[in-house]
Amino acid sequence: MATADSETGFMQGKARGLVDGWTGARTFIVASAIVFALLALTGTLHVWPAVFGFVALAAVALIRGMLSGEAKTATRTLATQPLSAAALLGSGAGLTILNELPDPLIIVDGTGRVTLANTAAGVLVGPTPTGKHVATVLRSAPLITAIDEVLKGGGARSIEYSVPVPVERHYNAFVSPIEIEAPIVAGVDPARRRRSRPVLVLLHDMTDMRRVEAMRVDFVANASHELKTPLASLSGFIDTLRGHAKDDPQAQARFLEIMSEQAGRMRRLIEDLLSLSRIELREHVRPDQVVDLLGVVSDVTDGLTPLAEQNGVEIAVSAPANLPKVRGDRDELSQVVQNLADNALRYGRSGKRVEITLAPDTRAGKPVVRMTVRDFGPGISREHLPRLTERFYRVDAAASRAKGGTGLGLAIVKHIVNRHEGTLAIDSELGHGTVFSVLIPVAADDRLSLAPKTPSSASLTGSSAA
Repeated sequence: MATADSETGFMQGKARGLVDGWTGARTFIVASAIVFALLALTGTLHVWPAVFGFVALAAVALIRGMLSGEAKTATRTLATQPLSAAALLGSGAGLTILNELPDPLIIVDGTGRVTLANTAAGVLVGPTPTGKHVATVLRSAPLITAIDEVLKGGGARSIEYSVPVPVERHYNAFVSPIEIEAPIVAGVDPARRRRSRPVLVLLHDMTDMRRVEAMRVDFVANASHELKTPLASLSGFIDTLRGHAKDDPQAQARFLEIMSEQAGRMRRLIEDLLSLSRIELREHVRPDQVVDLLGVVSDVTDGLTPLAEQNGVEIAVSAPANLPKVRGDRDELSQVVQNLADNALRYGRSGKRVEITLAPDTRAGKPVVRMTVRDFGPGISREHLPRLTERFYRVDAAASRAKGGTGLGLAIVKHIVNRHEGTLAIDSELGHGTVFSVLIPVAADDRLSLAPKTPSSASLTGSSAA
């Protein structure tokens, strides 16, 4: 496409040069014709020498006129036509330097079409944006409006905009015309010369900064609210121990135990808040490790054995012998399994059994691993299910606090699953327990292991269910 356009421009330039050449030389040619005609008619020159002399002078005049016309055409093109990236940068060294920039950079010609996009811009505009109109590759109304205003002759400007999907990202865009020294050509409107300027679009990802700001605001708001109750309890017990209970050993022992529980609650709350904030900060960065999810589940359930035995609950794990590996972050996936299994033990302990099942599956035609954590406890009313992953949302706040819950476990699970491009589904029925299902994409180099295998099962058994 670019070659065809270049050839078309070349032929048009030649034709325009010929016209301009004739326009500039025609007066001299007509005058020469009259002079040689008079010389021939008066006998000063013979007819044929006069003809040859006239043709020679006319050819020289026409050639000089064509060269002058082509120069004028080139000058007019420089003043009015969009320039290619090669014309702007001159050599491959310039392109190499731009490709090393960490921020996306795009150059748009005077018609609004992309002439250059560096490597960092590939994530936003695709692998082959050159020649496409900028509105088709950067789908942001505020950014396109800013580019259009600069293309129409406006000055440089800076704007901030957001991209809501697939994960919300925030950008600062600097849009500026590229000033190129071009001669002023007679008959060319100065406004048209300004509109023909190429435009530079430089984008800076502000997502991390915005997430840090949001993390600070959320931490202050949530921590101040959730820490208020245990701090009030600690202050009250301290005053009591200083007052009438200072000589009562039994009251002191009871109050110190409660104070220890409240301090532990604050510690867990702060740890969960910090963990959630770190996860949210990296939610837009896709993990690139290959993880054996069955190994993660086995490690977590081994650690939960004392709690299972304490509550008389059996944890059963089942998975195919050759389960495909997933793409993820092992520590974060451990948090998912830990939180879901811990919830099942805390709130579904009356069912005396927790089942964790792993199996290959598909989602939208792509291979995934499905992890299901099921308890057989009292279950949850359906009106609560959509809000379970909200921060600090509790079906029974008093019971949750009594069991050491912070109200952040499922929020952490949701954000980790989002970072892994997975899905989380919750199903429950009163009297029949609760089922949490997590789908995690299979690692690209492990998709061949999706063939069904004979299931094997493992069981971690606590004390008898009786």
